[in-house]
Amino acid sequence: MIKQSLQNLNIAALNQMQHAALNVPNQSDMVLLSPTGSGKTLGFLLPVLNLLQKDRAGVQAMVLVPSRELALQIEKVFKSMGTGFKVNCCYGGHPTRIEKNSLSQPPAVLIGTPGRIAYHVRHESFDTSTVQTLVLDEFDKALEFGFQEDMAYIIRSLGALTKRILTSATKMDDIPAFTGVKNAVELDFLKDAVVMPDLKIKAVMADAEDKLSTLFALICKIGNKATLVFCNHREAVDRISELLSYMGLIHGVFHGGMEQEDREHALLKFRNGSNRLLITTDLASRGLDIPEIEAVLHYQLPHNEEAFTHRNGRTARMHAKGTAYLILSPDESLPYVKKPEIETLPEKNVTPPLTEWDTIYISAGKKDKVNKVDIVGLLLQKGGLQKDELGLIEVRDHESYVAVKRNRIQQAVQK
Repeated sequence: MIKQSLQNLNIAALNQMQHAALNVPNQSDMVLLSPTGSGKTLGFLLPVLNLLQKDRAGVQAMVLVPSRELALQIEKVFKSMGTGFKVNCCYGGHPTRIEKNSLSQPPAVLIGTPGRIAYHVRHESFDTSTVQTLVLDEFDKALEFGFQEDMAYIIRSLGALTKRILTSATKMDDIPAFTGVKNAVELDFLKDAVVMPDLKIKAVMADAEDKLSTLFALICKIGNKATLVFCNHREAVDRISELLSYMGLIHGVFHGGMEQEDREHALLKFRNGSNRLLITTDLASRGLDIPEIEAVLHYQLPHNEEAFTHRNGRTARMHAKGTAYLILSPDESLPYVKKPEIETLPEKNVTPPLTEWDTIYISAGKKDKVNKVDIVGLLLQKGGLQKDELGLIEVRDHESYVAVKRNRIQQAVQK
């Protein structure tokens, strides 16, 4: 089954970390320490798949994650594996009623955020006694977000666990007792040279009152490369967004104060190239399904070296190259960055051109028996588009999104 799953994912060979994870004995707990962008999701999904049984009813494996986006990403990967096992995703921000209906016919694999899974455990939405495998993904981040109480409550409710898998992008001094992880096989790939990024770090100097205009100038210089701008606070994200909107720069915003649907749309348009610029908090520094980022801009300096590493981890992933820019006022410095290269900005700003793609929304999806082939047929035959004028297509349960060349989109919609 694993061989077939890898074929379905178009993966020719596992990396060293994934091989090691797959070779841990089924009955042993596992702690997987591996950097962001190293293929950790498959590192735990493949061992989970090994333990699933076709003839067993109920939830067999549970995956707890610190964010909704990460839950949806893991669900997407598992579905793409084509295992035949049902998978469900539970997270805050949409009705519990829909989730309860799905759980009435329990999936083999249940993925979710601790708060929402704890809700379902309390309300007995599914039978916890069938769960034998537990994955605590991005466990360090889950602790940082304050999910310890919910996770402890859930784990106490799982009386039949035979295997626990814990993943983390940082080394922990001690694994909390509430996890129940004992005598685990530890796989430490945090210092694995294979995934060391080819990352340049540059600094742009600016007085505190000029940071916003400096950021705009830097964005203009970078142009239409896929770029993340990191802030420490939502207010800063919104302030930058206002400026960019005023200057006519297409961009997306992403932070915890937004509705879930708006956050998903921002990521979707970033993935398909409609936006090449995303302004965000540290919420986007870990575990998101976003494409290869070419530049990371630190508008506000991260709180510590670990946060700096995770922000930069969005670029220069898996042998690619990337650049991280720091906007520094004269009295600012980062002790863990030794003499970054100073970047000079041009005297005149040239606003980047509009992105090549824009997005069409279609109010039908998988549950309406609509698939990618139907959408391609519609837009080529009725919309008069050529194949190279269609970009990324994402089909969800009740809606679909299609990237179309910006200069052809109005004509296609009218037709």
